Amino acid sequence: MRQFTLPDLGEGLEEAEIVSWYVGEGDHVVTDQPLVSVETDKAVVEIPSPSSGRIARVFGAKGDIVKVGAPLVEFAEGTERDTGTIVGELGGDETASAAAIPSAQPAAQQPHVFPAVRALAQKLGVTLELVAGTGPAGFITRADVERVARSMSQTGPAEPLRGMRRAMAQRMTASHAEIAPATVTDEADIDDWPTGEDVTIRLVRAITAACKAEPALNAWYHSSTGERRLIARVDLGIAVDTEGGLIVPVLRNVAERSVSDLRAGLDRLRADAIARSIPPEELRGATITLSNFGMIGGRFANLIIVPPQVAIIGAGRISPWAVAHRGQPAVRRVLPLSLTFDHRIVTGGEAARFLVALKSELELTS
Repeated sequence: MRQFTLPDLGEGLEEAEIVSWYVGEGDHVVTDQPLVSVETDKAVVEIPSPSSGRIARVFGAKGDIVKVGAPLVEFAEGTERDTGTIVGELGGDETASAAAIPSAQPAAQQPHVFPAVRALAQKLGVTLELVAGTGPAGFITRADVERVARSMSQTGPAEPLRGMRRAMAQRMTASHAEIAPATVTDEADIDDWPTGEDVTIRLVRAITAACKAEPALNAWYHSSTGERRLIARVDLGIAVDTEGGLIVPVLRNVAERSVSDLRAGLDRLRADAIARSIPPEELRGATITLSNFGMIGGRFANLIIVPPQVAIIGAGRISPWAVAHRGQPAVRRVLPLSLTFDHRIVTGGEAARFLVALKSELELTS
Protein backbone atom coordinates (compact mmCIF):
# COMPACT_ATOMS: atom_id res chain seq x y z
CA MET A 1 0.00 0.00 0.00
CA ARG A 2 1.15 3.55 -0.69
CA GLN A 3 -0.15 6.63 1.08
CA PHE A 4 -0.60 10.12 -0.34
CA THR A 5 -0.32 12.81 2.33
CA LEU A 6 -1.67 16.35 2.55
CA PRO A 7 0.87 18.47 0.65
CA ASP A 8 2.16 21.93 1.50
CA LEU A 9 -0.64 24.45 0.83
CA GLY A 10 1.30 27.69 1.14
CA GLU A 11 3.45 29.82 3.42
CA GLY A 12 2.96 29.01 7.07
CA LEU A 13 -0.12 26.79 6.62
CA GLU A 14 0.10 23.69 8.81
CA GLU A 15 -3.37 22.21 8.47
CA ALA A 16 -6.61 22.25 6.48
CA GLU A 17 -10.23 21.25 6.98
CA ILE A 18 -11.84 18.64 4.74
CA VAL A 19 -14.75 20.18 2.80
CA SER A 20 -15.81 17.27 0.58
CA TRP A 21 -14.52 14.04 -0.91
CA TYR A 22 -14.82 13.41 -4.66
CA VAL A 23 -13.75 9.75 -4.42
CA GLY A 24 -14.44 6.80 -2.18
CA GLU A 25 -12.78 3.54 -1.25
CA GLY A 26 -12.63 1.19 -4.21
CA ASP A 27 -12.79 3.95 -6.82
CA HIS A 28 -10.29 4.02 -9.66
CA VAL A 29 -8.71 7.43 -10.27
CA VAL A 30 -6.37 8.90 -12.86
CA THR A 31 -3.50 11.32 -12.45
CA ASP A 32 -4.60 14.89 -11.60
CA GLN A 33 -8.20 13.85 -10.93
CA PRO A 34 -9.56 15.82 -7.93
CA LEU A 35 -9.55 13.68 -4.78
CA VAL A 36 -10.77 16.06 -2.10
CA SER A 37 -11.36 19.75 -1.46
CA VAL A 38 -9.94 21.30 1.71
CA GLU A 39 -10.34 24.70 3.30
CA THR A 40 -7.50 26.79 4.69
CA ASP A 41 -7.66 30.25 6.21
CA LYS A 42 -7.36 31.65 2.70
CA ALA A 43 -9.18 29.51 0.17
CA VAL A 44 -10.90 26.24 -0.70
CA VAL A 45 -8.36 24.13 -2.59
CA GLU A 46 -8.86 20.97 -4.63
CA ILE A 47 -6.19 18.33 -4.06
CA PRO A 48 -5.51 16.29 -7.24
CA SER A 49 -4.36 12.69 -7.36
CA PRO A 50 -0.60 12.24 -7.81
CA SER A 51 -1.11 9.05 -9.83
CA SER A 52 -3.55 6.61 -11.37
CA GLY A 53 -4.83 3.63 -9.43
CA ARG A 54 -7.45 2.27 -7.06
CA ILE A 55 -8.26 3.96 -3.77
CA ALA A 56 -7.91 1.41 -0.98
CA ARG A 57 -8.67 3.80 1.89
CA VAL A 58 -9.56 7.42 2.55
CA PHE A 59 -8.57 9.18 5.76
CA GLY A 60 -10.86 11.69 7.44
CA ALA A 61 -14.41 12.89 6.93
CA LYS A 62 -16.01 16.22 6.14
CA GLY A 63 -15.12 18.74 8.84
CA ASP A 64 -11.99 16.92 10.04
CA ILE A 65 -8.77 18.92 10.49
CA VAL A 66 -5.81 17.36 8.67
CA LYS A 67 -2.19 18.29 9.35
CA VAL A 68 0.30 18.82 6.52
CA GLY A 69 2.06 15.47 6.09
CA ALA A 70 -0.88 13.43 7.41
CA PRO A 71 -2.32 10.75 5.08
CA LEU A 72 -5.25 11.59 2.80
CA VAL A 73 -5.65 8.41 0.76
CA GLU A 74 -4.02 5.01 0.46
CA PHE A 75 -3.56 3.42 -2.97
CA ALA A 76 -3.77 -0.30 -3.60
CA GLU A 77 -0.61 -2.15 -4.63
CA GLY A 78 0.35 -1.92 -8.27
CA THR A 79 -0.60 1.76 -8.62
CA GLU A 80 1.04 3.64 -11.47
CA ARG A 81 3.21 6.15 -9.65
CA ASP A 82 4.08 9.68 -10.74
CA THR A 83 6.52 12.06 -9.14
CA GLY A 84 3.74 13.48 -6.97
CA THR A 85 1.59 16.55 -6.85
CA ILE A 86 2.57 19.59 -4.83
CA VAL A 87 0.16 22.41 -4.15
CA GLY A 88 2.10 25.61 -3.44
CA GLU A 89 5.79 26.34 -3.60
CA LEU A 90 8.47 24.28 -1.90
CA GLY A 91 12.13 25.16 -1.82
CA GLY A 92 14.64 22.38 -2.07
CA ASP A 93 15.50 22.66 1.62
CA GLU A 94 11.87 22.75 2.72
CA THR A 95 10.60 19.40 1.41
CA ALA A 96 11.32 17.42 4.53
CA SER A 97 10.05 20.04 6.96
CA ALA A 98 6.80 20.51 5.03
CA ALA A 99 5.81 16.93 5.68
CA ALA A 100 6.53 17.10 9.38
CA ILE A 101 3.61 17.39 11.75
CA PRO A 102 4.11 20.26 14.22
CA SER A 103 4.92 19.19 17.73
CA ALA A 104 2.17 19.45 20.28
CA GLN A 105 2.04 22.51 22.49
CA PRO A 106 2.50 22.10 26.23
CA ALA A 107 -0.76 21.36 28.00
CA ALA A 108 -2.37 24.25 29.81
CA GLN A 109 -2.25 24.23 33.60
CA GLN A 110 -5.17 22.26 34.99
CA PRO A 111 -7.70 24.21 37.09
CA HIS A 112 -7.83 23.63 40.87
CA VAL A 113 -11.08 21.81 41.58
CA PHE A 114 -12.44 19.18 43.98
CA PRO A 115 -13.91 15.95 42.54
CA ALA A 116 -17.48 16.84 43.55
CA VAL A 117 -17.23 20.22 41.78
CA ARG A 118 -15.72 18.56 38.71
CA ALA A 119 -18.67 16.14 38.62
CA LEU A 120 -21.08 19.08 38.86
CA ALA A 121 -19.35 20.83 35.97
CA GLN A 122 -19.62 17.68 33.86
CA LYS A 123 -23.32 17.36 34.71
CA LEU A 124 -24.02 21.00 33.77
CA GLY A 125 -21.85 20.89 30.62
CA VAL A 126 -19.38 23.51 31.90
CA THR A 127 -15.79 23.48 30.66
CA LEU A 128 -13.64 24.07 33.74
CA GLU A 129 -10.95 25.90 31.74
CA LEU A 130 -13.51 28.68 31.23
CA VAL A 131 -14.26 29.08 34.94
CA ALA A 132 -12.43 31.63 37.09
CA GLY A 133 -12.01 30.18 40.56
CA THR A 134 -12.95 32.40 43.49
CA GLY A 135 -12.18 29.93 46.28
CA PRO A 136 -9.02 29.79 48.42
CA ALA A 137 -5.82 29.50 46.35
CA GLY A 138 -7.88 29.88 43.18
CA PHE A 139 -9.96 26.73 43.67
CA ILE A 140 -13.17 26.53 41.63
CA THR A 141 -16.27 26.36 43.81
CA ARG A 142 -19.78 25.08 43.16
CA ALA A 143 -20.95 28.71 42.96
CA ASP A 144 -18.35 29.41 40.24
CA VAL A 145 -19.59 26.49 38.14
CA GLU A 146 -23.24 27.40 38.65
CA ARG A 147 -22.54 31.02 37.69
CA VAL A 148 -20.95 29.97 34.40
CA ALA A 149 -23.78 27.49 33.75
CA ARG A 150 -26.34 30.29 34.13
CA SER A 151 -24.37 32.46 31.69
CA MET A 152 -24.11 29.61 29.19
CA SER A 153 -27.88 29.08 29.31
CA GLN A 154 -28.28 32.56 27.80
CA THR A 155 -25.86 31.97 24.93
CA GLY A 156 -25.86 29.83 21.83
CA PRO A 157 -24.21 26.42 21.75
CA ALA A 158 -20.43 26.21 21.68
CA GLU A 159 -19.07 25.66 18.20
CA PRO A 160 -15.46 24.93 17.24
CA LEU A 161 -13.70 27.43 15.03
CA ARG A 162 -13.29 26.16 11.49
CA GLY A 163 -11.57 27.22 8.31
CA MET A 164 -10.65 30.89 8.10
CA ARG A 165 -11.74 31.75 11.65
CA ARG A 166 -9.69 28.93 13.17
CA ALA A 167 -6.60 29.92 11.21
CA MET A 168 -7.19 33.62 11.98
CA ALA A 169 -7.17 32.87 15.70
CA GLN A 170 -3.90 30.98 15.37
CA ARG A 171 -2.21 33.61 13.20
CA MET A 172 -3.29 36.54 15.34
CA THR A 173 -2.01 34.76 18.45
CA ALA A 174 1.34 34.17 16.74
CA SER A 175 1.50 37.78 15.53
CA HIS A 176 0.77 39.09 19.03
CA ALA A 177 3.47 36.87 20.53
CA GLU A 178 6.16 37.81 17.99
CA ILE A 179 5.69 41.37 16.72
CA ALA A 180 6.27 44.63 18.61
CA PRO A 181 3.59 46.80 16.93
CA ALA A 182 3.41 50.58 17.00
CA THR A 183 0.90 52.81 15.21
CA VAL A 184 1.07 56.36 13.87
CA THR A 185 -1.92 58.19 12.39
CA ASP A 186 -2.67 61.23 10.24
CA GLU A 187 -5.36 62.60 7.94
CA ALA A 188 -5.18 63.43 4.24
CA ASP A 189 -7.24 66.37 2.95
CA ILE A 190 -8.88 64.99 -0.22
CA ASP A 191 -11.51 67.68 -0.73
CA ASP A 192 -9.89 68.72 -4.02
CA TRP A 193 -10.12 65.27 -5.58
CA PRO A 194 -12.11 65.10 -8.83
CA THR A 195 -15.68 63.83 -8.49
CA GLY A 196 -15.89 60.04 -8.67
CA GLU A 197 -12.23 59.45 -7.88
CA ASP A 198 -11.37 55.77 -7.23
CA VAL A 199 -10.33 55.76 -3.56
CA THR A 200 -8.68 52.34 -3.56
CA ILE A 201 -6.61 53.07 -6.66
CA ARG A 202 -5.46 56.37 -5.16
CA LEU A 203 -4.43 54.50 -2.01
CA VAL A 204 -2.53 51.91 -4.03
CA ARG A 205 -0.64 54.59 -5.96
CA ALA A 206 0.10 56.53 -2.76
CA ILE A 207 1.47 53.42 -1.03
CA THR A 208 3.75 52.86 -4.02
CA ALA A 209 5.07 56.43 -3.72
CA ALA A 210 5.56 56.05 0.03
CA CYS A 211 7.49 52.78 -0.42
CA LYS A 212 9.78 54.57 -2.85
CA ALA A 213 10.31 57.44 -0.40
CA GLU A 214 10.90 55.14 2.58
CA PRO A 215 11.81 51.58 1.47
CA ALA A 216 12.22 50.27 5.03
CA LEU A 217 8.51 49.49 5.28
CA ASN A 218 8.34 47.41 2.10
CA ALA A 219 10.31 44.58 3.60
CA TRP A 220 10.29 41.13 5.16
CA TYR A 221 11.81 40.23 8.50
CA HIS A 222 12.56 36.64 9.52
CA SER A 223 12.94 36.59 13.27
CA SER A 224 14.33 33.04 13.31
CA THR A 225 17.43 34.20 11.45
CA GLY A 226 17.40 37.88 12.46
CA GLU A 227 17.53 38.93 8.80
CA ARG A 228 15.72 41.81 7.09
CA ARG A 229 15.17 41.89 3.36
CA LEU A 230 14.23 45.16 1.60
CA ILE A 231 12.10 44.46 -1.47
CA ALA A 232 12.25 46.63 -4.58
CA ARG A 233 8.92 45.48 -6.03
CA VAL A 234 5.68 46.37 -4.24
CA ASP A 235 3.34 43.37 -4.02
CA LEU A 236 0.37 44.77 -2.13
CA GLY A 237 -1.89 42.63 0.03
CA ILE A 238 -5.50 43.87 -0.19
CA ALA A 239 -7.74 42.89 2.73
CA VAL A 240 -11.13 41.69 1.43
CA ASP A 241 -14.05 41.22 3.83
CA THR A 242 -16.07 38.09 3.02
CA GLU A 243 -18.90 36.26 4.74
CA GLY A 244 -16.51 33.61 5.99
CA GLY A 245 -13.81 36.01 7.18
CA LEU A 246 -10.97 38.16 5.94
CA ILE A 247 -8.97 37.12 2.86
CA VAL A 248 -5.88 39.00 1.70
CA PRO A 249 -5.08 38.40 -1.99
CA VAL A 250 -1.97 40.02 -3.44
CA LEU A 251 -1.94 42.64 -6.19
CA ARG A 252 1.43 42.15 -7.87
CA ASN A 253 3.97 44.77 -8.95
CA VAL A 254 1.59 47.70 -8.41
CA ALA A 255 4.20 50.36 -9.23
CA GLU A 256 4.46 49.21 -12.85
CA ARG A 257 0.74 48.86 -13.63
CA SER A 258 -1.69 51.34 -15.19
CA VAL A 259 -4.79 52.58 -13.41
CA SER A 260 -7.08 50.49 -15.63
CA ASP A 261 -4.97 47.39 -15.09
CA LEU A 262 -4.97 47.92 -11.32
CA ARG A 263 -8.74 48.32 -11.25
CA ALA A 264 -9.27 45.19 -13.36
CA GLY A 265 -6.90 43.27 -11.08
CA LEU A 266 -8.67 44.48 -7.94
CA ASP A 267 -12.09 43.53 -9.30
CA ARG A 268 -10.90 40.05 -10.24
CA LEU A 269 -9.18 39.43 -6.89
CA ARG A 270 -12.24 40.58 -4.96
CA ALA A 271 -14.61 38.39 -6.98
CA ASP A 272 -12.36 35.35 -6.56
CA ALA A 273 -11.92 36.01 -2.83
CA ILE A 274 -15.67 36.26 -2.21
CA ALA A 275 -16.26 33.08 -4.24
CA ARG A 276 -13.43 31.34 -2.31
CA SER A 277 -11.97 30.30 -5.64
CA ILE A 278 -8.81 32.38 -5.54
CA PRO A 279 -5.67 30.40 -6.50
CA PRO A 280 -3.30 29.78 -3.56
CA GLU A 281 -0.40 31.45 -5.39
CA GLU A 282 -2.33 34.74 -5.38
CA LEU A 283 -2.45 34.70 -1.58
CA ARG A 284 1.31 34.52 -0.99
CA GLY A 285 4.21 36.91 -0.94
CA ALA A 286 2.71 40.29 -0.02
CA THR A 287 5.39 42.83 0.88
CA ILE A 288 3.01 45.30 2.58
CA THR A 289 -0.76 45.32 3.16
CA LEU A 290 -3.68 47.75 2.80
CA SER A 291 -6.87 47.48 4.86
CA ASN A 292 -9.51 49.89 3.56
CA PHE A 293 -11.79 49.31 6.55
CA GLY A 294 -13.35 52.77 6.21
CA MET A 295 -15.59 51.33 3.49
CA ILE A 296 -17.44 49.71 6.40
CA GLY A 297 -16.77 52.18 9.22
CA GLY A 298 -14.22 53.51 11.68
CA ARG A 299 -11.59 56.23 11.48
CA PHE A 300 -8.34 54.91 12.95
CA ALA A 301 -7.13 51.44 13.94
CA ASN A 302 -4.28 49.53 15.52
CA LEU A 303 -3.86 46.94 12.79
CA ILE A 304 -2.34 43.46 12.86
CA ILE A 305 0.84 42.71 10.91
CA VAL A 306 1.27 39.22 9.48
CA PRO A 307 4.95 38.13 9.40
CA PRO A 308 7.23 38.33 7.55
CA GLN A 309 5.77 41.72 6.56
CA VAL A 310 6.69 44.69 8.74
CA ALA A 311 3.88 47.17 8.02
CA ILE A 312 0.18 47.54 7.22
CA ILE A 313 -1.76 50.67 6.20
CA GLY A 314 -5.33 51.33 7.25
CA ALA A 315 -7.71 53.75 5.52
CA GLY A 316 -10.63 54.95 7.63
CA ARG A 317 -14.04 56.36 6.77
CA ILE A 318 -13.94 59.50 4.60
CA SER A 319 -16.04 62.25 6.15
CA PRO A 320 -16.29 66.07 6.40
CA TRP A 321 -14.07 67.44 9.16
CA ALA A 322 -13.10 70.84 10.49
CA VAL A 323 -9.52 71.55 9.42
CA ALA A 324 -7.20 74.47 8.78
CA HIS A 325 -7.09 75.13 5.05
CA ARG A 326 -4.74 77.82 3.73
CA GLY A 327 -4.62 79.41 7.15
CA GLN A 328 -8.40 79.50 7.58
CA PRO A 329 -10.82 77.13 9.34
CA ALA A 330 -12.85 75.09 6.86
CA VAL A 331 -14.89 71.91 6.61
CA ARG A 332 -13.11 69.55 4.22
CA ARG A 333 -13.36 65.88 3.26
CA VAL A 334 -10.54 64.01 5.00
CA LEU A 335 -9.25 60.46 4.77
CA PRO A 336 -7.98 59.06 8.11
CA LEU A 337 -4.76 57.05 7.82
CA SER A 338 -3.30 54.50 10.21
CA LEU A 339 0.15 52.97 9.83
CA THR A 340 1.04 50.03 12.07
CA PHE A 341 4.66 48.90 11.87
CA ASP A 342 6.90 46.34 13.52
CA HIS A 343 9.03 48.45 15.84
CA ARG A 344 11.65 45.71 16.08
CA ILE A 345 12.60 46.45 12.47
CA VAL A 346 11.18 49.87 11.56
CA THR A 347 12.20 53.03 13.40
CA GLY A 348 9.75 55.74 14.37
CA GLY A 349 11.45 58.12 11.95
CA GLU A 350 11.08 55.70 9.05
CA ALA A 351 7.41 55.19 9.84
CA ALA A 352 6.79 58.94 10.10
CA ARG A 353 8.52 59.63 6.78
CA PHE A 354 6.47 56.91 5.11
CA LEU A 355 3.25 58.40 6.46
CA VAL A 356 4.24 61.91 5.33
CA ALA A 357 4.89 60.62 1.80
CA LEU A 358 1.60 58.71 1.80
CA LYS A 359 -0.38 61.76 2.93
CA SER A 360 1.38 64.07 0.46
CA GLU A 361 0.64 61.77 -2.48
CA LEU A 362 -3.03 61.47 -1.50
CA GLU A 363 -3.41 65.25 -1.24
CA LEU A 364 -2.40 65.78 -4.85
CA THR A 365 -5.38 66.84 -6.96
CA SER A 366 -4.82 64.10 -9.54
